[in-house]
Amino acid sequence: MGLSASKRVENSLSNSGDFDSACDSAFSHCLSLTQHAFDGVFPYQLKTASDYIHANTAHPLIKKWVPTPPDRSQVDAALRLLPSKSNPDDTLPLPLFKKWAHLLYTHAVLSAATTALMLRLPVGVAGIVGIGALTRPPRHLVGTLVGAYSLGVALSIFLGLSA
Repeated sequence: MGLSASKRVENSLSNSGDFDSACDSAFSHCLSLTQHAFDGVFPYQLKTASDYIHANTAHPLIKKWVPTPPDRSQVDAALRLLPSKSNPDDTLPLPLFKKWAHLLYTHAVLSAATTALMLRLPVGVAGIVGIGALTRPPRHLVGTLVGAYSLGVALSIFLGLSA
């Protein structure tokens, strides 16, 4: 394993030609919306860019974990994580735009994986404990099954974060 979940997702997106191409295409699309009057993308265009990237990428992590484009709050949160912009017209040039897209989709995938973990784990544990209460096996058996189930669910989600 070796890498944290966020590093796995970030590396997968960074090494993906498809995601990089979708970012380039979204950047060009946003520039064409401003008729190439500026050298970068304005912050108000980032939601449109996010939707465009989501629609035009076939990256397996995005298709699996992010079924709908990130919402405006996620877009703005990723923008706040960027280093301070040095452009006088307050636009994001292509390298900063790509960094924003990587941050946005890394956090979107991780958020969806965390949600999946938080949904699957309690339901399965409740089922195991409920069956344990009905059948009355030794206590250590129920605890062992809960631990094994929890480990299995967490491991399956973690391994699902590699493309």
